[in-house]
Amino acid sequence: MAYDQLLLSNQLCFRFYALERELMAAYRPLLDHLGLTYAQYITLLYLWEHEKATVGELCTALSLDTGTMSPLLKRLESAKLIERHRLPSDERTVEVLLTKKGRALEQKAVSIPGNIATCLLSSDRDEQGKKYAELREMLDQTLEQLKRTRKEREAGK
Repeated sequence: MAYDQLLLSNQLCFRFYALERELMAAYRPLLDHLGLTYAQYITLLYLWEHEKATVGELCTALSLDTGTMSPLLKRLESAKLIERHRLPSDERTVEVLLTKKGRALEQKAVSIPGNIATCLLSSDRDEQGKKYAELREMLDQTLEQLKRTRKEREAGK
């Protein structure tokens, strides 16, 4: 190969891709037990934290487009985990609320983050907490840098 920078083993993006696949494989049995996909799970995480949200707020918070969010919410509503209704003050805005069943599912999901942290990090709880915080901070900084760079490139078009 003429260019070392094109070696697969030198690609950060490939590591992220492989990591994402392994993470989803770690989540799958935990979420299957709850009857959820990962996208449904993160939607419920947001609603457990905020109680209710508009579809637009969910799309922004979860970095999902409405084409992905609408069928996802329809499935959660069919499972009786959420309710959707239009706001009387603005018929264009759909608000999403947890049902009693949706709130109850939170208790069943409480062990998932710890299980994933154990898969990712040391099994030593003290060390795990520190590494988890460091990893989260590094990923947050990387994500923000990528967003800034994308916006700068789009502005420079």
